[in-house]
Amino acid sequence: MSRSIDIAPISGALGAEISGIDLTQGLTPDALKTVKKAFLDYHVIFFRDQENLTPDRQKAFGQLFGSLNVHPYVAGMSEHPEVMEIIKEPEDKLNFGGGWHSDMSFQEYPALGSILYAVEVPSYGGDTLFSNQIAAYEALSEGMQTLLEGLTAVHSASREHSARGASAQSRKSMQAVEAENAPEFEHPVIRTHPESGRKGLYINPAFTLRFSGMTKRESKPLLDFLFDHARDERFTCRFRWRPNSVAFWDNRCCWHYALNDYPGERRHMRRVTVNGDRPI
Repeated sequence: MSRSIDIAPISGALGAEISGIDLTQGLTPDALKTVKKAFLDYHVIFFRDQENLTPDRQKAFGQLFGSLNVHPYVAGMSEHPEVMEIIKEPEDKLNFGGGWHSDMSFQEYPALGSILYAVEVPSYGGDTLFSNQIAAYEALSEGMQTLLEGLTAVHSASREHSARGASAQSRKSMQAVEAENAPEFEHPVIRTHPESGRKGLYINPAFTLRFSGMTKRESKPLLDFLFDHARDERFTCRFRWRPNSVAFWDNRCCWHYALNDYPGERRHMRRVTVNGDRPI
């Protein structure tokens, strides 16, 4: 007998928990259709109790949505380069992803989505926040929307993955390289989602350096306003991790933030990232 699938929103802004699906066994066509619709409707979806989700099975789930990314600056697993182990040891001060961002926006073809699996979680803390960038755009005034339409912004890993950037810091259980000369790519400030057709903000504090054709100083006041607006609590949800939980978020319209509030404890996650298309 097949299990019934239930979808329960976790906030009014975005996010839903899906029960009745076992990712370790693969998905039926009907289940996949349900998951894809929930992904578009809620922008980030969660699954509990996915015990022993192996790297192979996690990759297989990601490949239902597209090809998989190999991170250019952070080493993946030796036998699974597409699977990045995100580990914070008790003695580590900084975590990975500890600031609002959209994964891989620094690439010419940024990520479609990211699939994060909890192997080991701290006894408290370590939640992940998400923010809906479609809702953030729609809450802007008509005048601001008009101002931003047609603008592009420069994205690069050169700051976050530089010698001083949090993502390139030495960690006992993660291997990262510095990206001082990382390439720059221009993406529209207002992105049209390729599947839903809805418009959303497509900038983020980690990887957006400036508006195209402007200096960093000229860009800063408006970028700071947009960053503050985009992380307003009314656009967000918060996910409390348990071992064997999975989160799958849409980087085309979401920010996320891994909280670093569990000093002296260990957190071990595995991430698979699905490649996307060029933003328009």
